[in-house]
Amino acid sequence: MFPVARAARSLVARSIQHTAVRQAHRKRELTFHDKYGTMVLLGGAATFTAVWGYVVTQGNVAWGFSPVGRVTPREWRE
Repeated sequence: MFPVARAARSLVARSIQHTAVRQAHRKRELTFHDKYGTMVLLGGAATFTAVWGYVVTQGNVAWGFSPVGRVTPREWRE
């Protein structure tokens, strides 16, 4: 290995180690995802389930591969 490449590699490795040590000793404050990430995920899953549950149970959709011959217009209610 060339001396210049070896020196550059050790310099990069040393700076990475220095950064890791500096960040390890710093007090880490919580981010939005640390505080609320699980609740946002669960809320989104509940909303997704509720909306699709409503669509599947209350929506008048003829579930099948082809709607030809199955979809008929409803009479207009006055």
